[in-house]
Amino acid sequence: MLSHPTFDQLSDLGLHGMAKALREMQANREAGTLSHEEWLGVLLDHEVTLRRQKRFEARAKSARLRHPAVIEDVDFRAPRGLDRALFQKLATCRWIHDHQNVIITGPTGIGKSWLACALGHRACRENLSVLYQRMPRLFETLALAHGDGRYARLMRGFARVRLLILDDWGPEPLNAEQRRDLLEIVEDRYNAGSLLITSQIPTDRWHELIGDPTLGDAILDRILHNAYRIDLTGDSMRKPRRQPALANGE
Repeated sequence: MLSHPTFDQLSDLGLHGMAKALREMQANREAGTLSHEEWLGVLLDHEVTLRRQKRFEARAKSARLRHPAVIEDVDFRAPRGLDRALFQKLATCRWIHDHQNVIITGPTGIGKSWLACALGHRACRENLSVLYQRMPRLFETLALAHGDGRYARLMRGFARVRLLILDDWGPEPLNAEQRRDLLEIVEDRYNAGSLLITSQIPTDRWHELIGDPTLGDAILDRILHNAYRIDLTGDSMRKPRRQPALANGE
């Protein structure tokens, strides 16, 4: 039986997973049949698992995702045109490593934000930094930041994350300041980070949302040319489902 100072030393070194595993193994009679190499392997597995979980929890907290959505809960049976093969490809997060973008469009209530958060959650699991922002609130924050000196710091924060989720763009057109802010965001991320944008407005009308032909070309070229697109259709998934009819038809 290892003495208490051994556990204290492991804790002092920050090896909390190994310390916990040692206590559990000492209480397990079958652990005595393991070789030294097997013991070490079990301890290291516990330490790696604990550290991965802590990294994920830190990533998820910083991401501030709107919904507690996970890839495993995505409903592919709902009639909304969600391509299972494409979505599962996106779930690998390869597109984030390749600095590509994802665009999710469709009517209100179809699940755009939920799907975006599910992909953001998976990215956190893959130890990729994520930040979720609703676009109306983002523009309000940036408008205030222009006047109180926080603008440059906020923009640096947006540029640092591997995946920036911009949720709920539209239907109001952008003003001149918002157009410039959006151009700065997409310019900072071009070939350096990934964007995930959701909108009720189809991409062929995004020029109208931007409102300036020149800036519209510059912004959309950086967003759309290397983007995967998910175009959802159908009725709102927030509508209550019909209850099954009773046996007697009532």
